[in-house]
Amino acid sequence: MENCRYIKRRIYEKKSCEYTDRRRYCHEYVSGCSQATEEPAEDTSGEISPQTEDNTEGNMQEEAGGSSAETSGTDSTDSTSGSPAVYMTTDISSDGLMAVYEALQASPEGNIAVKLSTGEPGSNYLRTDLIGDLVQSFDDPTIVECNTAYGGSRANIAMHYQVAEDHGYTEIADVDIMDEDGSMTLPVTGGTNLEENYVGSHFADYDYYVVLSHFKGHSMAGYGGAIKNISIGIASAEGKSHIHSGGTGGSMWGGDQDAFLESMAEAGKSVVDYLDGNILYINVMNRLSVDCDCDGNPAEPDMHDIGILASYDPVALDQACIDLVYSVQDGDSLVERIESRNGLHTLEHAEDIGLGSRTYELVNIDG
Repeated sequence: MENCRYIKRRIYEKKSCEYTDRRRYCHEYVSGCSQATEEPAEDTSGEISPQTEDNTEGNMQEEAGGSSAETSGTDSTDSTSGSPAVYMTTDISSDGLMAVYEALQASPEGNIAVKLSTGEPGSNYLRTDLIGDLVQSFDDPTIVECNTAYGGSRANIAMHYQVAEDHGYTEIADVDIMDEDGSMTLPVTGGTNLEENYVGSHFADYDYYVVLSHFKGHSMAGYGGAIKNISIGIASAEGKSHIHSGGTGGSMWGGDQDAFLESMAEAGKSVVDYLDGNILYINVMNRLSVDCDCDGNPAEPDMHDIGILASYDPVALDQACIDLVYSVQDGDSLVERIESRNGLHTLEHAEDIGLGSRTYELVNIDG
């Protein structure tokens, strides 16, 4: 396949993708990437304008208003393409977060869990001045997490609750370390590595999950977003080891990389299957370090912040974030981290097993 420039289009009808260099991202359309004839003007600013496209089928505000997100949590899809919608704002603020959430037109009911990473001290965890208004907009929400399996400051209950308090989370909601009382088992269907997934035993106490993820790099997975948050993030310490070992029960470290990435997708699917639509996903693309929030001394980001994205489809959401990283001029470090860990394989396998779609519609709500 010949090299193609990154083409900003609303509908990403991707069968597969090829990274021809670290700034040129080729979407292979149904007709083939080499058939694409339109190119955007060269952008040398490093800023992202996700919706300055060649497609002029109405403005994005109209489409955002016309999109229908089922309150039961079923996929919000574009009415014309049938692809899952991913809503985006470049406003990384409390107001921007509320706006992108409201674009989903969700109505969570019952016991609502907000799943986030409490983060190691010194990391780029999501700050409460950004997320507090959203969290407190729910009726009696609970921030949920599980203990780590690698040690650190969140490996036992007392330490983990202290970190949650230190990071301000106990000021905006109740906090539940879901594996405080051990694990529960979820069946994995359609997997090639896992038959079971072990999540915190309190997982079943909640009726609806709002998955709030800081999108960034990761030393083992290449990147961390929605899929990692519902797999490794909801897994108990026991479950984390199980996923990292690719289901073999062996060491967390130095095993088969693809099996680990596939196991994340499979564990995530078990969570989504169990919740039966009662889940939504938001990724915050700020402080885009190559290192994750499990690293208390992360590398300083060398790329600009991008925005906040939301969807009912975790695969579409993570794919959209990946595409945005590849589209900018200052994303080389994060691209290298993703590629060096074969991080895109998580998305490939997730789509293969039916967790979601890598084809999506990006809807800019900024107007």
